[in-house]
Amino acid sequence: MKFVFIVNPIAGNEDKARIFKNIKSAFRHNDHEMIIEETRAQGDAQKISKRYADEFGDECVIVACGGDGTVHEVANGLAGTKTPMLLLPMGTGNDFAKKVYATKDINAEEIISKFGFFTGDITYTVKPIDLIDYNGEKCINVMSFGLDTIVETIGRKMVAKAPFLGAKAYSVAIIPVLAKPLHYLISYDITAVDNDGNEYKMQENNKDYALFAICNASYYGGGFCPAPNSVLDDGLLDFALVNGLPLHKALPMIPKYSAGNANEETCPGLITTGRLKSGKIWMEDGSPLLGNCDGENFNYTELNFRVDEKAINLCFLKD
Repeated sequence: MKFVFIVNPIAGNEDKARIFKNIKSAFRHNDHEMIIEETRAQGDAQKISKRYADEFGDECVIVACGGDGTVHEVANGLAGTKTPMLLLPMGTGNDFAKKVYATKDINAEEIISKFGFFTGDITYTVKPIDLIDYNGEKCINVMSFGLDTIVETIGRKMVAKAPFLGAKAYSVAIIPVLAKPLHYLISYDITAVDNDGNEYKMQENNKDYALFAICNASYYGGGFCPAPNSVLDDGLLDFALVNGLPLHKALPMIPKYSAGNANEETCPGLITTGRLKSGKIWMEDGSPLLGNCDGENFNYTELNFRVDEKAINLCFLKD
């Protein structure tokens, strides 16, 4: 088996040189092939993933070594192929990894060890999971609009200037955002699903909202949790829609939203949660949507999305 390690040289972990030295040593004692591909520009991880998938299919594994940006690109490169992705979280936020490995306390070396990369006895289980298709692109973690897009943008700039902040940058980034009114506008026509599996329509024009998260997984923004009960392969997306609100109501809600406890019972009149399948989101005035997918901002004025069922194969730790 070929293991293609796609490495973002500027992402997160300062111990990467030592980690990869140990992994290389282990590969000398097995029959697998280790290939290291470093990214140098945005989009490289997607191109590299697709190239190997086209040539080797399920005879190779793409190992995403970085943060959520790297994972996003690899997912776009592998969607619809037989080639599985294996996630080694070495980035700043590692939010998708929190769902995959069922912990907010991500330890990259521990995960690498459990896969057997330090011993050469590599074991894993491959399972297909869903993606979000949005205007033909793919999102593996969370698509969001409003306040959280602004926080994501500020947080990334802070990390670039002060890498030592890590995931804490996103919590700090909330402060300047809260200094302004939390009222944005968005229009949507969405096919949602109730607890009995019945479809219903959610429609509104120029909705006054603070944030809108549509989730394949659970965490984003350095650990905020809008969808604690999300399932990666259920053919549904979870959502959290927060109404426009004043600062005095936003402040007590933030810790609940971070912990995954923000819902209709804990925040009455402020938030709507549920599940959905597809929809359209747009700006009535034709301006760009204030949105992002997997932390990557986009400039669409209209966005059509749907759950793309079992669109990518993902490597999980064996039980």
